[in-house]
Amino acid sequence: MLTRSNFKRWKQDIEFALDIVDMDLALCEDEPPKPHNQSTTDQKAHYAGWENLNRLNPIDMKRSIAEHLISGLPEDTNVRQLLEAVGERYKVSDKAEVKNLLSELMNMRYDAVMDVREFILKMVHIQSKLKAHEIVLSENYIMHHALNVLPTKFSQIKTTYSTQNETWSVNALITKCATE
Repeated sequence: MLTRSNFKRWKQDIEFALDIVDMDLALCEDEPPKPHNQSTTDQKAHYAGWENLNRLNPIDMKRSIAEHLISGLPEDTNVRQLLEAVGERYKVSDKAEVKNLLSELMNMRYDAVMDVREFILKMVHIQSKLKAHEIVLSENYIMHHALNVLPTKFSQIKTTYSTQNETWSVNALITKCATE
């Protein structure tokens, strides 16, 4: 269900669902030429299939959007135009997204609500999102940042790391923290 903050995930789910049931023709292809008297049976069938999917897919997409978010979307539109219209409502500038991701990463603190493995992997996930915006944070940085924001419960791991000459990977840190 599309809500206020999950457009990217919703779009992936819609595209996957349409693809998996082979209903993505109207999303993947431009409108084929309208059939005429000299059109072959295959051309007529292809157009009919495209037109049918282009009629059904927007209906299906709208079923997965919260009712208050549907108002104002174009009514008579094809599936691509509907997806673009929804995308325009959720457009976030790259700069704003980078700012939000960096802020989220820098303000993360382990509170023991989630598993320590999930906590560190969430940092790695943010690192991957930042990389898509050409902000490259090394694995070493993520490992050090994760280590620095862990609470005193993990002080033995912090001390062990500080006294060793080797540098740990994120996976090594996760393994050591998970056994703590």
